[in-house]
Amino acid sequence: MQYRSLGRTGVQVSTLVLGAMNFGSIGKTTQDQVTAMIDVALDGGINLIDTADMYSQGESERMVGKAVAGRRDDIVLATKATMPMGDERNHRGSSRRWLVTAVDDSLRRLNVDHIDLYQMHRWDPDTGDGETLSALTDLQRAGKIRYFGSSTFPAYRIVQAQWAARENRLSRYVTEQPAYSILQRGIEAHVLPAAEEYGLGVLAWSPLASGWLSGAIRANREISTSRSVMLPDRFDTTIPANRAKLDAVEKLAVLADEAGLSMIQLALGFVTAHPGVTSAIIGPRTPDHLHAQLAAADTVLSADLLDAIDTIVAPGIDLAPGEKFDTPPALLDPALRRR
Repeated sequence: MQYRSLGRTGVQVSTLVLGAMNFGSIGKTTQDQVTAMIDVALDGGINLIDTADMYSQGESERMVGKAVAGRRDDIVLATKATMPMGDERNHRGSSRRWLVTAVDDSLRRLNVDHIDLYQMHRWDPDTGDGETLSALTDLQRAGKIRYFGSSTFPAYRIVQAQWAARENRLSRYVTEQPAYSILQRGIEAHVLPAAEEYGLGVLAWSPLASGWLSGAIRANREISTSRSVMLPDRFDTTIPANRAKLDAVEKLAVLADEAGLSMIQLALGFVTAHPGVTSAIIGPRTPDHLHAQLAAADTVLSADLLDAIDTIVAPGIDLAPGEKFDTPPALLDPALRRR
């Protein structure tokens, strides 16, 4: 396993991060399975675990808390807030009112006295940066969180938040967690340059592109994954964007085979090769998934192989632009672009 500094914090983290989204009802995993996977991850050198309050509505945090009991000090523990937690309209977002409650809820579920990295799961357009950063700074000073970061923020919001922190003399976001893979390279155009400019650690999620780069999805093979049930449009190969992804996967499979690598090694090695990326977040649902992904921990792609990938999916290009999670709200809601 390789280790890198998490932005300018000085905290050393593994280049692979154990993501806990599949822990609990989402991935249909039991506590024993979760504990076993965390054991394997820690033995494999992973020292950062990333979860969120909304993963299975708190169940993931509770499972992680039980699994890390007794070895908390050896783990960099990250979680997230802002996504809805139930139907109550104020149990979501990035307001001070909610974050003060949400962080205490996460601490209780995780059964810890502090969170190492507390991330805003999405940008909240209804809450000003000053409000959110002030609340996070107070939580940091209270010792409940050590650092805080953003997740899936568009580049202009990353810049705006850095400016707001400086203008108001508040602590700032020290990390960003964007979606990034060979098939979705759009963040290379704006998000990664902004992150590098401000010295942010970058924890890339979905490096296997929701399973497209796992080796399980190939031409003339039935697509059968849990994601295809939840998000059928992401895997319908009659949709042009998905056809483009499938065509790219076939070409990438040839590259991987010629290089003596698995598709997982190619995909994770690509993400961690970018100088702006600190770590890639893996999200295994089973121990077999985890073992296959840990095998990529020390994969280093040659310059020639990275150049060959560029000819298949050009730098800065998203093969499925409709899958972006950082689109400005006015592009999604016509009411926001009308006078």
